[in-house]
Amino acid sequence: MIHPDYKSGKTLHEQIEDEIKRLIVSGAWQADEQLPSVRELSVQLTVNPNTVQRAYKQLEQDGFIYSIKGKGNFVAAVSHEDGKKRRIELQTAVREAVKELCFLGEEEQVLFDLIHSIYEEKEGTK
Repeated sequence: MIHPDYKSGKTLHEQIEDEIKRLIVSGAWQADEQLPSVRELSVQLTVNPNTVQRAYKQLEQDGFIYSIKGKGNFVAAVSHEDGKKRRIELQTAVREAVKELCFLGEEEQVLFDLIHSIYEEKEGTK
């Protein structure tokens, strides 16, 4: 499920956040489904529990998960408005990234191919 890349430029907690977000957005983890405990996930990933706790804290702040004291962490239900707001935020981020890539001389076809490959991965055709 979650596989940290120790050679990545991202910190471990960012990688864990990204993977959990991916699992939630893809529907692999459903609303109100319980996440592994901090201890369980840290053992599974062989990382410090503080790293997992930091990722969970950020995910909770971002609205992807919620915690119940004494029970654990759970996938948050995303309302239609939350989803719409998040899509707008992400579209803005993509727009800015594409503008910067254009400024740096990236070719249009490379960007189209990148987007196409992402959709292929999502559909499992790659």
